[in-house]
Amino acid sequence: MGEQHSVKFPQEVIDEYAALGIDLAALFSAGHLGTRMGVQIREASAERVVGTMPVEGNTQPYGLLHGGASAVLAETLGSIGAMLHGGVGKLAVGVDLNCTHHRGARSGLVTGVATPVHRGRSTATYEIAVSDEEGRRVCSARLTCMLRDAPTGGVDGATG
Repeated sequence: MGEQHSVKFPQEVIDEYAALGIDLAALFSAGHLGTRMGVQIREASAERVVGTMPVEGNTQPYGLLHGGASAVLAETLGSIGAMLHGGVGKLAVGVDLNCTHHRGARSGLVTGVATPVHRGRSTATYEIAVSDEEGRRVCSARLTCMLRDAPTGGVDGATG
């Protein structure tokens, strides 16, 4: 996902994962897909996850941000929030993603902000607002993740 050193995690989350020897930067990533798309996580907690993605390189034939790119950003951010909600004993697995595309973006960065709608024991649902550099809503998404017990030994880096 590019540079991860700028991600702001709550101190208690850093401490919890560090005690288990887990690399937060590697854990909270979209893997190879996120790297190819330029996704960068800027802030992460169970209450709010913020990430950016460039429009350039993520467009459809008309030169607009591809709807699937917005979906990747949304699912990445919502999954990170759900994993942070579940803690080290749970894995978040996306089971439903809904995206409504409101307007096109042709250049610059889009920013996604994920906030919880529901945080339960077995599921977590996040609303993700994706906006352009002028703050105009490009996409509204909702992601529901199932929270599964992590294998013995803690989280292994799976998201979404």
